[in-house]
Amino acid sequence: MTKYTGRTAVVVGEATAVGLAVAKRLVEGGARVVLTARSAEERRRLGTELGSTARVVAPSGVEDCLASGVAVDLLFADVVATARPLLPRVGDGGAVVLMTPAPSPAAVHALAAELVSRGIRVNAVAPGCIAAPGGAGVPLPPLGRLGAAEEVARAALFLATDATFTTGVRFPVDGGLSRP
Repeated sequence: MTKYTGRTAVVVGEATAVGLAVAKRLVEGGARVVLTARSAEERRRLGTELGSTARVVAPSGVEDCLASGVAVDLLFADVVATARPLLPRVGDGGAVVLMTPAPSPAAVHALAAELVSRGIRVNAVAPGCIAAPGGAGVPLPPLGRLGAAEEVARAALFLATDATFTTGVRFPVDGGLSRP
């Protein structure tokens, strides 16, 4: 699969199962990926897992590993505050996807309005009822099962690359738990 060939993607924030799932799909699709992880041990493990087209760096090292003049096409972040320092590096026409269980619709709309003049789309996935290692006792959503990080990653990538006429949207990925 080469769906993301030629694209540069950055996945920042807490190294979560969802962020890793996004990074894996991007690498499989041919993108150059920068992923952040806090500990040196975690950076080594994830770097081995993702392969040579991915760089796993400390959160403070993202700027250093992006080549001078290279624009970020796709930015995935846990919250607006994590994304904000990298917004100048997002190229015109790029996409920002926030990946947090409770993104503020107002924050998503405000950031989308701020970046619309550059053609940058801003959306959010709001995962809920996602299976976590060691997690137990979570009530099941209407679909009758817990979701997987991979399912959230597919939704995030859809918003980043396929939903080209969508901005300012908060997209729940929660098995039907939330209601409009």
